[in-house]
Amino acid sequence: MQHRSVDDVMTREVVTARPDTPFKEIVALFHRDDITAVPVLDEEGRPLGMVSEADLVRKEAVLPDPDGRYPGRWLDAADRARAEAETAGGLMTRPAVTARPGWTVAEAARAMDKHRVKRLAVVDEIGRLVGIVSRRDLLQVFLRRDTAIKEEIVHEVLGRTLGLAPEAVRATVHDGVVTLAGRLPRRSLIPVTERLCRAVDGVVAVHHTLDWTEDDTGPRFEHPRAYRAAT
Repeated sequence: MQHRSVDDVMTREVVTARPDTPFKEIVALFHRDDITAVPVLDEEGRPLGMVSEADLVRKEAVLPDPDGRYPGRWLDAADRARAEAETAGGLMTRPAVTARPGWTVAEAARAMDKHRVKRLAVVDEIGRLVGIVSRRDLLQVFLRRDTAIKEEIVHEVLGRTLGLAPEAVRATVHDGVVTLAGRLPRRSLIPVTERLCRAVDGVVAVHHTLDWTEDDTGPRFEHPRAYRAAT
C-alpha cells in the first residue's frame, strides 16, 4: 500500500521569522500572508521554535484592566516572560516540534496529538526547514474518492496482501466508510483485514459481517458453519 507522506501535503513556501523579529512585524506577517504561525529559524535555517497566534494573544491577556488590576497572576514565571517579550525569540514556543518529509500522514498526526500542536516544522536530514505541515494539510487524505479507496482495498489489501480470491470478500465504500462482507479462510484474519483496510489513506471507518472457515484462535477445529456448508 502506498501512503501519502508529509512531503506530499506540506507547504514548501514557508513564511519564517528570526529570533530578533519584532512583535508587530510578526503580527503584520500573519495579516499579510493569512497565516496563524511562523517558525523561528537560526542562522543555518534550523527551527528554534514556533510563534503562533496564541503566543501573541497572551500579551493581550496580561494587559492591566482599566482599574489597574493585573490579570496575569495565573501565569508562571516562564509564561509571564513570554507574554512580556518583544521579539520572536522571547515569544516563541520551544523547542520546535518537527517532522521529516518521509513520514506518513499518520505519523505526523500522532506527533501533533502527542505534543498537542497544530502544525509541525518539516526538516531535512541536517535539521534545516524544508516546509510546514498543518492539521488541515493532513486532512487532505479524507478528500480521496471512494472509488480510489475501494480499488486499493480490493487489489492491494484483499488481493495482493491477503491473497484472497476476488469472490471471497466484497468491499463497498461510502463517504470513506468501508463495509466488508464474505468469508475468510481463518478467523484470525478478521482483525488483520480490518487493520489493513483501516490503514488505507482516506478510510474513515471499517465495518464488517465477515465469516470464517476455520477457527484458528483457540483449539483447532473446523467451524460448525463451515462443516454444514461442506455437507
